[in-house]
Amino acid sequence: MSIWTEARARALLGRVVALSKADECTVNLTASVLGNIRFALNKVTTSGVVDDVQLAVTSAFGKRVGIATINQFDDGSLERTVRRAEELARLAPDNDEFMPALDKQAYATTATFDEGIAQLAPDYRAGVAAASIAPCRAAGLVAAGFLSDSVVVSAFANSKGNFGYQRATGFDYTCTVRTQDGTGSGWVGRNVRSVAEFDAKREIQTAITKASGSSGARTLEPGKYPVILEPAAAAGLLTPLVFAFDARQADEGRSFLSKKGGGNRLGDQMFDQRVSIHVDPADAGVPVLPWDGEGLPRTRMAFVDKGRVTALQYSRYWAQQKKATPTANFGNVIVAGGDKSTADLIKSARRAVLVTRTYYIRMVDPQTLLLTGLTRDGTFYIENGAIQYPVKNFRFNESPVAMLNGVEELGRPVRVADDESPFAMMIPPMALKEFTFTSLSDAV
Repeated sequence: MSIWTEARARALLGRVVALSKADECTVNLTASVLGNIRFALNKVTTSGVVDDVQLAVTSAFGKRVGIATINQFDDGSLERTVRRAEELARLAPDNDEFMPALDKQAYATTATFDEGIAQLAPDYRAGVAAASIAPCRAAGLVAAGFLSDSVVVSAFANSKGNFGYQRATGFDYTCTVRTQDGTGSGWVGRNVRSVAEFDAKREIQTAITKASGSSGARTLEPGKYPVILEPAAAAGLLTPLVFAFDARQADEGRSFLSKKGGGNRLGDQMFDQRVSIHVDPADAGVPVLPWDGEGLPRTRMAFVDKGRVTALQYSRYWAQQKKATPTANFGNVIVAGGDKSTADLIKSARRAVLVTRTYYIRMVDPQTLLLTGLTRDGTFYIENGAIQYPVKNFRFNESPVAMLNGVEELGRPVRVADDESPFAMMIPPMALKEFTFTSLSDAV
């Protein structure tokens, strides 16, 4: 695809809005090129490029809403799509929580686009696969991984004159390395904002080292242990925590931020004083689109400051109900930390369990944010500042609220992509005083 320019996107969206006969109309354009390569058993299995353009028309009559989508942009197709959205709106029941389209907004430009990623070709992807497979094959190990890169143009316009346009790129690499007998497993994942930050030959060594080192895992009895969570492991636990900062959930008694008898815990000290969490669409490490799905401008905002809850996320509807200021949906999450790497935290530990990844995390109790899940791909016992031996994986029952009240030390935040999370994250490795492992898992 030729990348849609702002002028081209504005012209198309303007044509569609002009066709509308509804009370209001919003049109969203998403144009993307998604490249990928997948390998398993030390061989490339699939690769390709998917080029797609989608246009969604949202029409509203009063509180009745209809949506129609299309990927053909001739005049006849566009008009049929607008009419279809209007027809669906007339048939729809009233939405009691309907919020009208926003008037014209001001959006800051954020650095979401990297030309190097946009220009990636199949030979680059093949080179990443080769650089991942070759050292594993030489070491008698088995690699399976996936590289995906993307170029996405997002644009929208509405009948009230609001308009947004932005280009963004993405680059995500993961690789799991196993021993031939399947008893050892190591993992590496990298989500970067520019090609210059990534070196497959360097990254694969992390997975190789963990795969080789995790073979022959010993049994460590379940219980409460000090832990060091690598950033990828911490991200899986923090994603449900971030979702719980929704003001409506808190006000309706459905989250750990609910107060007994009604209301929420805004302003309360909920975490260790070393814990601070904020969002910022222009953050240099994890820049994101400067608007959310409703077109609300994203701004820098602290949700936890030195352990105290300083803000909640108010949807436009709930803000109206509570006479509060609406808050854009999170595009990213940044957890403050220090300067130490995971390796530095290990050197400082007298006794701990190192967790590489957390997996299959599910909610047990929303009001305490108790989660259950599994460790995987390299879990190790640490003593006197050094890894002593691999241990069998665990099932855990833990709340990130309790977890962040038992912080020993936070390391240097790094960019992390979590499969369960819709937002980009900067997460530090975490040394925690206590973590609850409830049973053993035979999986590696």
